Amino acid sequence: MKLTTVTQLTIDGVVQGNGGASDEDRRNGFDRGGWVKGAGDDATRAFITRIYQRADAFLFGRRTYDLFAGSWGVLPGHPIGAALEAAPKYVASTTLATPEWAGTTVLRGDLAAAVRELKAKPGGELQVHGSGTLTRWLLAYDLVDEMILLVVPVILGQGARLFPENGPDRRLDLLESWVDSKGVTIQVHRPAGRPRYATA
Repeated sequence: MKLTTVTQLTIDGVVQGNGGASDEDRRNGFDRGGWVKGAGDDATRAFITRIYQRADAFLFGRRTYDLFAGSWGVLPGHPIGAALEAAPKYVASTTLATPEWAGTTVLRGDLAAAVRELKAKPGGELQVHGSGTLTRWLLAYDLVDEMILLVVPVILGQGARLFPENGPDRRLDLLESWVDSKGVTIQVHRPAGRPRYATA
């Protein structure tokens, strides 16, 4: 399976607390949550729904898994909820003992080996939604095949960012991009090794 990450982020790269509730994630004094509310037009929302519907399986970090299980997990009639309900779900966690969301498998131990094993399974796409910490880790281990970034036109000035201040460098090939009527930029990238740097 191809591993695709799907991330909503601000112009300054923040991924923390994007959901509908302003108090969704208050870690480290973050008080600007809910910034994705009202972002994206109907075409972008339809695109996001289609992304979920094409997934063969989902992979989550623990925090995003808990958020999704408490929201989409109780909305199986919604197209996104139905897609999540129907597909296998995997969560990377050392603390989750008994997942309550049906169809969930907890990945423990050697996570890189477990993800490689999932990618080797037949199927089209293993998707990671949100899960900023997990996405950074997957990039560091060269496990990401495609990245979909939905960049919301807002600058927060605080909050956890998708890319660390000091981290691995990656060159990306842009596969497609467009801007919706509300200014959300959708970018589809393929990691393409290390960047090339100019010499003196």
